Amino acid sequence: MPTLRDIVYRHVRESDSRLYDKLDRDRVRCYACGHCCPIPEGQAGVCKVRYNREGTLYAPWGYVGGVQCDPIEKKPFFHAYPGALAYSFGMLGCDLHCAYCQNWVTSQALRDPSAVSQPLAASPEALVQDALRHGGKVLVSTYNEPLITSEWAVAVFKEAKAAGLVTGFVSNGNGTPQVLEFLRPWIDLYKVDLKSFDDRHYHQLGGRIGPILETIRRLHDMGVWLEIVTLLIPGFNDSSTELHGLADFLAGISPDIPWHITAFHKDYKMDDPANTRPEDLLRAAAIGREAGLRYVYAGNLPGMVGDFEDTRCPECDQLLVKRYGYFVESYRVTADGRCPSCKAAVPGRWAEKYEGQIADHPFLPQRRSSLVTILY
Repeated sequence: MPTLRDIVYRHVRESDSRLYDKLDRDRVRCYACGHCCPIPEGQAGVCKVRYNREGTLYAPWGYVGGVQCDPIEKKPFFHAYPGALAYSFGMLGCDLHCAYCQNWVTSQALRDPSAVSQPLAASPEALVQDALRHGGKVLVSTYNEPLITSEWAVAVFKEAKAAGLVTGFVSNGNGTPQVLEFLRPWIDLYKVDLKSFDDRHYHQLGGRIGPILETIRRLHDMGVWLEIVTLLIPGFNDSSTELHGLADFLAGISPDIPWHITAFHKDYKMDDPANTRPEDLLRAAAIGREAGLRYVYAGNLPGMVGDFEDTRCPECDQLLVKRYGYFVESYRVTADGRCPSCKAAVPGRWAEKYEGQIADHPFLPQRRSSLVTILY
């Protein structure tokens, strides 16, 4: 009987030639993520889903680990089409192994025997049609690490662009120049999960901080709309020194980059730290504002973080977007992305007209979806 690994390894195509080099002795060098794995013949990279067969690198194709319809605020994007529905899809695998991963069932599926997610057969056309049926405006690759499945994402995004949809990544940001250039023509929005500002902490998660920081710089320079999220974990990444360093780094690139500080709750293998309190989020948010960041948000604790759920004009402090959790309570940004009171520009990707909110909570696509489970 085939295993999950067997199924995943059957649903592949050769990696795009821009994302790997052939080496001697049938080895390959992969550039889908910052590990840049040298992969011997017959082996997979750190991600467990990109593998070398007879000197050719193969990448995941033709399936999803799951789909869901999310408010775009859940991603979170606060400066990109507020109220829009984000049709979200993911595959399997990740290049990190965070002990607190909230999507571990898909991201760790080939690394952790207890993480089992039945993949669904999919095509780019089927995903886009499913998104359109549900009123989606944005198609987002998420749930696993999308960089390691970039070939599939680009195929989906090409179809999405042709249908007039916006595209985005929700990612750990462990990129390379090669993969970002590969994505560049097809991606509009990018959320980077900046997990820490200490390389020692990244080593605990299975990575390095250098590629993540360089990805953030490159994405900003490329003109992709960028928002940053930091899950605040007591005792791990919440020291004032680390938060000041992180906020100063972001402000040094641009004070207009939105920074979301979200609350940790015990999940997966991390059950030692206490859950994040509202006062912890407020302390971190104050550090962000002190560093000069104009758009600092505190998330996951609706109604307990003052006005840090809202978007205000950086010039006159007028309330522009009022939120409660994922729910948009009011919206006042003009069609050209400005404050209606003082006419100051508000950086972001704003719709010409606010059309209300389709959903303020995630939901699974209806049964009429054409995606079907791949049987073991």
